[in-house]
Amino acid sequence: MNWILRFVSQDVRDLITLGQRIASALDTPEERRAAIKHGIDMLSPDSEGGTRATVGEWAKWGSLLGVLRAPDKKKTS
Repeated sequence: MNWILRFVSQDVRDLITLGQRIASALDTPEERRAAIKHGIDMLSPDSEGGTRATVGEWAKWGSLLGVLRAPDKKKTS
């Protein structure tokens, strides 16, 4: 795949590299499929030509990607 990247522009190369790193950070194929599907659906145009990418949608996608997590609860003794 890396030899193909030499033939595309730097911005496309960066996007592909980002996608590869995100996909490799997810543990199972099911996690990868769920995150990819949600991202595609979230960024798809709606009936008005915009996207439905709300703050909540971004947060859900971030949690599917594993980049947003709830803070650890501190143990009290």
